[in-house]
Amino acid sequence: MATSQVTDLNSLLVSKPGYRNGWPCLRGTGIPVHTLAARYMGGLTAEQLREEYPFLDPSLVYAALAYYLANKELVELQLDEEEAETRKLASVLQQTYPDRVTIVRIED
Repeated sequence: MATSQVTDLNSLLVSKPGYRNGWPCLRGTGIPVHTLAARYMGGLTAEQLREEYPFLDPSLVYAALAYYLANKELVELQLDEEEAETRKLASVLQQTYPDRVTIVRIED
């Protein structure tokens, strides 16, 4: 029987204090788990995510979804935090450059 190397799922996701707010990211990409989780929450399937991110190893997509499904509350809180940061930045930019920045709100 051939022996194959087993991948520890924890090795597929990384988080570092001070990098990306310490949010878990897909190893080697800098893409936060909650980015894929948001697309999944928006209705994309795992296969559609793989098509949307063809440069990602499939194991990273599935690891991100597994992490999201096991930690929904935390990941959704991270999404809320990122949205608040984005709104704050947009407000600052609009105040600084009122004639050059248009804020477009996308409603759910």
